[in-house]
Amino acid sequence: MKKIGLLSDTHGYLDDAVFKYFDDCDEIWHAGDFGAGVAEPLAKFKPLRGVYGNIDGKEIRAAYPEHLKFNCENVAVWMTHIGGYPNHYAPQVKAEIYTKPPMLFISGHSHILKVIYDDKIKCLHINPGAAGKHGWHKVRTLIRFCISEEKIHTLEAIELGNR
Repeated sequence: MKKIGLLSDTHGYLDDAVFKYFDDCDEIWHAGDFGAGVAEPLAKFKPLRGVYGNIDGKEIRAAYPEHLKFNCENVAVWMTHIGGYPNHYAPQVKAEIYTKPPMLFISGHSHILKVIYDDKIKCLHINPGAAGKHGWHKVRTLIRFCISEEKIHTLEAIELGNR
């Protein structure tokens, strides 16, 4: 079993509470728009997987891909920053997500926390919302969940406080 801490859209702001909420996680996943000074402390704290977002500069883009596809506990995962959500997938993922769907599709960008199951392709979509202070969201959010035996479970939405 793996316990995952998921965040996105930090935009250069890393709340100290992230370390408390992700303390018992095995890995941290960041769905893009890290901003400066976020990736390094997260990677020192726990193993970090991530993708770059539209605001990220060349340093983050050199370290993290636009699309990250991997398996975790026999669950196929696809993470990208601008991916959309069920029935509204972004053009750059739409064709492939319908022909080679993952079991778990993670995106950021919208600053809106969403957990939606796409019954058409048997895929869970998660957007953790925005953990940073930049943007139009009102509340900063994170997600924690577990993956084991090909199942995604024990999902928790965490509010960090107002933007």
